[in-house]
Amino acid sequence: MARFDKLTTLNKIQTTGVVPVFYNSNAEVAKQVMKACYEGGVRAFEFTNRGDFAHEVFAEVVKFAAQECPEMAIGVGSVVDAPTAALYIQMGACFVVGPLFNAEVAKVCNRRLIPYTPGCGTINEVGSAQEAGCDLCKVFPGDVLGPKFVKGLMAPMPWSKIMVTGGVEPTEENLSAWFKAGAFAVGMGSNLFPAERIASGDWDYMTTMCRKVLDCVVNVKNR
Repeated sequence: MARFDKLTTLNKIQTTGVVPVFYNSNAEVAKQVMKACYEGGVRAFEFTNRGDFAHEVFAEVVKFAAQECPEMAIGVGSVVDAPTAALYIQMGACFVVGPLFNAEVAKVCNRRLIPYTPGCGTINEVGSAQEAGCDLCKVFPGDVLGPKFVKGLMAPMPWSKIMVTGGVEPTEENLSAWFKAGAFAVGMGSNLFPAERIASGDWDYMTTMCRKVLDCVVNVKNR
């Protein structure tokens, strides 16, 4: 069962404005990366469902977070079907993210009041997702669609809550473009977790990066 309810989880995402996106087949590595993000101020973390037995790694991370990172809302990403969503929800996922919109996933998540954030590449897809009860939609891939897409969408649909993922960079210029366009939050993966830093176990680097990015988001929002 999720540690945090829907409203609390969405509030954590909005407050920090950044959701790290990460996968590693080694549970110990995943735990340390998640803890490094937590120490850097992150309060919502997306573990992607990309490798064999990824759900087993996820279960270990969730249990670890309950002890070491008690305020972290852990969600699952790369979910494309309802059975996968149900599996991760049963293991404690606080939110579910996908690269596409699947109405059956929405039903499973809505039944348990779990936020479902589907990937959308058109305004019509965002509208369909909202009709299915998705409070937060993911614009993906962000680097292809660009900030102008978000700005254009928000003009006729200002109630929309958009999380941009894909190509988001940890720079003030890039983050400023997304939030000025109207983004609710951004998801960030490889730019926060360089492969060489993972390989060397440089968790302090990730903590520092998270702090810098979160500080940058605060500055951008307060302008």
